[in-house]
Amino acid sequence: MADEGGGTPTKYIGYTIPVHVELQMTEVVLAQPEMRAFLAGAEVIAVGECMCRRDRGAEACGRPLEVCLAIDAEARKDMETHGWRSLSLEDALAVLEASHRAGLVHMAYRKPGLPPEIVCSCCACCCEPLRALRGRDYHDGYVESAYIARFDAASCVGCGQCAERCVFGAFTLPPGEDRAAFDEPKCFGCGLCVSTCPAGAIGLAPRRA
Repeated sequence: MADEGGGTPTKYIGYTIPVHVELQMTEVVLAQPEMRAFLAGAEVIAVGECMCRRDRGAEACGRPLEVCLAIDAEARKDMETHGWRSLSLEDALAVLEASHRAGLVHMAYRKPGLPPEIVCSCCACCCEPLRALRGRDYHDGYVESAYIARFDAASCVGCGQCAERCVFGAFTLPPGEDRAAFDEPKCFGCGLCVSTCPAGAIGLAPRRA
């Protein structure tokens, strides 16, 4: 990730954080320890526009722009330098819920050895990290979520919504088939598939070591 101010690029490590369909700031959020600690432990939370979608033009995909979150020193810097605005914890969680429903993948970024500073909500059509990962072996470059999708094929109704939502190609609906196919090694654990499965055939479970 480059410094938006034109300085020396800062090296960050990125990893996904899953957000379930029922993001209500209760058990679901508490089940995501990284996200809860990231936001609840912050003195300051700020929100700003996604640079990738902004620079490509809002018409590129039509997804929301003001979805990137920063905390504490990074939040203060972004408010002063880039015009980001401060948020309460509840409003920050609402931003995450809205971006999840819009089909965006939450990517947290941190400098090596330090806690996360930024959470971006990314699309595969505009955001360079996800654009680069599509169709490639990305597992060495990004840290997977601590969760993974669990698919009950017997409950699948073949609607194909999981295939439409999955950024990483883990779910597909093969031509002529009445059930989705799940390629588990491709699952990044973002949880986008869970929220639109009408049959409840997909859930998230802790990733096995």
